[in-house]
Amino acid sequence: MHRRQLLALSGGLVAAALAGCVADSDHAGDDTTDDSRDDGRNDGEADEPGDDEPAEPSESELETLVESTNRFAFDLYGKLLAENSGANLFASPVSIGLAFAMTYAGARGETREQMREVLRYELDDALVHAAFEALQSELDQRSDANEETADDAADDEGRPFELSVVNSVWGQAEYSFEEGYLDVLEAHYGGGLREVDYVSDYEAAREEINGWVADETEDRIDDLLPAGSLSELTRLVLVNAVYFLANWKHTFPEDATRTEPFEALDGSEHDVEMMRKERGWEYAELDGAQAVDLPYVGEEVSMLVILPSEGEFEPYEEEFDEETLAELVDALDSREGTVHLPRFGFEGEFELREPLKELGMTDAFDSEAANFDGIADTDEELYIHDAYHDTFVAVDEEGTEAAAATAVVVGDESAPVDPFEFVADRPFLFAIRDRPTGAVLFFGRAVDPAGWE
Repeated sequence: MHRRQLLALSGGLVAAALAGCVADSDHAGDDTTDDSRDDGRNDGEADEPGDDEPAEPSESELETLVESTNRFAFDLYGKLLAENSGANLFASPVSIGLAFAMTYAGARGETREQMREVLRYELDDALVHAAFEALQSELDQRSDANEETADDAADDEGRPFELSVVNSVWGQAEYSFEEGYLDVLEAHYGGGLREVDYVSDYEAAREEINGWVADETEDRIDDLLPAGSLSELTRLVLVNAVYFLANWKHTFPEDATRTEPFEALDGSEHDVEMMRKERGWEYAELDGAQAVDLPYVGEEVSMLVILPSEGEFEPYEEEFDEETLAELVDALDSREGTVHLPRFGFEGEFELREPLKELGMTDAFDSEAANFDGIADTDEELYIHDAYHDTFVAVDEEGTEAAAATAVVVGDESAPVDPFEFVADRPFLFAIRDRPTGAVLFFGRAVDPAGWE
């Protein structure tokens, strides 16, 4: 599984494909609104799209948003874990968070309240979107900042670090989208409206969107919207792609890699290619787990690898959350030691509808209860049909390649002083995180070498 020298970590994200499920589809482009769906569901909004926007979020407000996104991610991870208890698992909190933030901008009434609760938002609505804009901007700036430090990376021939966050909006031509909603997407997510025609050729639109996602994720996510995910009732697809290109700051020497045993979660033993490097690392031992932080070029993004005590992986993972992650990061300290980490790589495909409903986001998936009146001035009853999350990750001596894509389809109807030894020869967790903001870009578990590439 040896990768090219320039490795890519990319997350493509289709946030929302919206369609109207109505008794009379001839009203698809009308400017009318079905008053029978009001019954108070437009009450309680803290902010409406188009309201005066707040000043640039403060550092503490950006931190609040990141903490909310991380908490939501671990809530969702727990639900995905229940459905994939014995398998490798990999997801992108930032991608999923951006997807539902763009969808949330058009939610109203009880639908909005449920989404706020599940997404763990604490900021006012306008600040939520402004803070996501600030987070994307800060992540985009990583590439420029790290070009100057690329020469510090070992064995990367001075190649630059890249991280970008881009969005696009794909809407039904001549549809009555609310200007305020489109303004929010363009102002905070950089997504100008691209018109397509789902009504006459939804397959052509699906192929165009999938092509855009593939381009933005180095072809790792090439079929995000599966056949049948769109129809003539689709009205809007929101797309976000996160692209990360980096090597380890301290690459693992290839001549140190050895074939060694790895005990999978089910107790079976597998031979894996175990990498090894001895040097100074950021390391912690806390509450029955070891953690080591492996920086990428520029040191602003890293992979935190968490190794629970032997035989304790499942109970530790069950209790793992945003606070546990923060405590591990706070406990990191510079230590000399040797890290043993296997080469690994795998893919994943998840449907998010049921996990999100279990977390409490029920109305958004209910054609009778959903209220997305903030998206369009129409009598169509918009609701989320399903949500998909596809992922890919590969780790080797030079760095990490990963991709994640999410589609939300809305339709009608203190440490010892001695040198440490970190030997990941059993199941472990890993988080790829942005150090300055604390944002978790990707999070996963490596538990079954039989499923590795």
